[in-house]
Amino acid sequence: MENLQSIEQFEELKNGEHTIFVFSADWCVDCRVIDPILPTIEENYADYHFVKIDRDKFIDLCVELDIYGIPSFLAYAKGNEVGRFVSKDRKTQQEIEAFIDSLKA
Repeated sequence: MENLQSIEQFEELKNGEHTIFVFSADWCVDCRVIDPILPTIEENYADYHFVKIDRDKFIDLCVELDIYGIPSFLAYAKGNEVGRFVSKDRKTQQEIEAFIDSLKA
């Protein structure tokens, strides 16, 4: 999974067809729990571009986007937010996939 490098890159990527931003941090235990399943999710949803955002490196962006809990997921299509799965709760593969499936509805 690609790691976000700059705010400019975020602005560019959110204008893509289907981008899902994964908000995480090295110290986040629940984020570490889902790390092993993320490659499978990326493979199962190959029509989405997944980008990891380190909450600590982009705290101002998190505040701007109302991302106060991690791990969290924010989906964009052509510059518009099309879905969010934002909370501080641990997420299962089934919950993450249900969120992505809901984007197609």
